[in-house]
Amino acid sequence: MSRVALKTREDLPAELHPLWDRMTTYGDFADQAGAMAQRLPVFKHVWSLLTDLSDEAVLSKRHLELALVTVSLLNQCSYCVAHHAPKLAIQGVSEAGAQRLLDYQDHPELTEVDRLVVEYTIAVTNNWSRTRDEIFVRLKRHFSEPQIVELTWRIALCGAFNRFNDVLQVEVPEETVPAAAE
Repeated sequence: MSRVALKTREDLPAELHPLWDRMTTYGDFADQAGAMAQRLPVFKHVWSLLTDLSDEAVLSKRHLELALVTVSLLNQCSYCVAHHAPKLAIQGVSEAGAQRLLDYQDHPELTEVDRLVVEYTIAVTNNWSRTRDEIFVRLKRHFSEPQIVELTWRIALCGAFNRFNDVLQVEVPEETVPAAAE
């Protein structure tokens, strides 16, 4: 049970209803958004950012979801894994494949670029102060600088979401939990 009461669309001021509606097109994150809505500036700015980034889509959905699932596996955030693994499955990585992303070097479902995204995600999450120029040379072969900035930001932000969800015990709705995780 969540450690804070979860707000709903009806709890928000009318001017934030359109943002709530946009947020629901991003995925089934009503519980997380409901916790954020305890502080309207948090809800407003976080979900405006996420929906704007989604609308612009400078990163492929596959690479974004690879990064988000990897961060969430590293941080053991079941809420985020449960929400993003199915999105990654739509991008061609099975739910079983998603569960073993941290073993990325010989992962049969990943391309060379996918492996680079996972490697970079691990570096940003676990070794940010020791990340060397070499990985950026490889990243720049496949991604523009705006893509690298967004990838880095989304990895870091996902780590924040992991902590937010876990410390506030934002629960995964049962219908969201993949069968393999039960």
